[in-house]
Amino acid sequence: MNITVLGCGRWGSFMAWYLNKIGHNIILWGRESSEKFQELKLNRKNSFLELDEKIELTSDIKKALEFSEIILVSISSQALRSFLENIKNLDLKNKIFVLCMKGIEENTGKRLSEIMYEILGDLIKVAVWVGPGHVQDFVNNIPNCMVIDSDNNNLTEYLIENFSSDLIRFYYGRDLIGTEIGAAAKNVMGIAAGILDGINKECLKGALMSRGTREISRLIKVLGGHELSAYGLAHLGDYQATLFSEYSNNYKFGKLISNSNKQKFDNLAEGVMTSYALVKLGKENNIDMPICEAVCDIISGKITPEESISRLFSRTIKQEF
Repeated sequence: MNITVLGCGRWGSFMAWYLNKIGHNIILWGRESSEKFQELKLNRKNSFLELDEKIELTSDIKKALEFSEIILVSISSQALRSFLENIKNLDLKNKIFVLCMKGIEENTGKRLSEIMYEILGDLIKVAVWVGPGHVQDFVNNIPNCMVIDSDNNNLTEYLIENFSSDLIRFYYGRDLIGTEIGAAAKNVMGIAAGILDGINKECLKGALMSRGTREISRLIKVLGGHELSAYGLAHLGDYQATLFSEYSNNYKFGKLISNSNKQKFDNLAEGVMTSYALVKLGKENNIDMPICEAVCDIISGKITPEESISRLFSRTIKQEF
C-alpha cells in the first residue's frame, strides 16, 4: 500500500519506519523549516531511528497528500486545526486519515476526530491509532499492544489487517469517544505521576492510577462513550509507558515542575493543554475532576504539589465506586 505520514517528529518518523518495515510504500512529510525534517534529509536518521532509503522525504504537502489513500497524521494536537485549514482546499475526497496523536483542543474541548470532520467535512474517513509503547523500545524489537478505533467498524478492521505485525498486536476499538478521551487524558496522569515522584510521594501512584482512571471513566460516560474504555489500552493500558518511564515527556515535565526547577522543558508535553481541556469538559458536564484540576493548578502556579495533595485528602469521603 502507498501510505503518507504527516509529521517527522518522534512518532511520525517511527510510523514511517514501522510501516516501511512491514512492506508498505511510504512518503514522509515535514515542513522545510523544521529542524527535525532537515536532520532526516541530511542523515536519514534522528536520535531514535534510521530511515530506510526506500522512504521518500518531502516538504511538498500537495505531493504527500496525492501519494496515497491512507494518511497518518502525527503533529501537535493543538496545531491540528490550523494545519487542516491550510490543506482543506486540496482534493481530499475519500482519503483515510489516521490520527497518531493524543490530545483535546484546549479552547473548545473538542476531540481531534471532531475537528477533522468539522473542517474537512464528511467526505473523508477518520481513525485513531493509540496505545502503549515507546519508539525506543519498538526500534529495538520490543513488542507491544495498541488499538485502532474509528466510527466505522469496517475501516478499523481494514487498517488493523494491513498494519499488524509481530511487533505490534492491534486490538479493535469500538468506542471512538472513549478511546480519544482516554488516550489524551493519560498524558495528564503522566504529569501527575512525575509530580508525585518529584516530591518523593511515589507511594501515591497506585491511588493515582485507580482514582485517575475512575475520574476519566466518568467523563467518558457523560460524553457518550463507554466508561470501560478508560480501562483499556488507550488509557489505563498506557500507564506504564506514561507514568513510570523516563521516555515519557509528560512524566518528565511533571517531575521538572514539581522540583520548582525553572529550566525550560524543550519537548512537547501534550498533557499540559489537555489538562485545561479536561477541566473545561468536566465543568461543562458537571463532572468532578479533582486530579485534572490539581494538575492544572500546579502547572499554572496556583498551588504547590504539597498543597494539592492536602486539598485532595481533605475532600469529602466517598464510596470507591
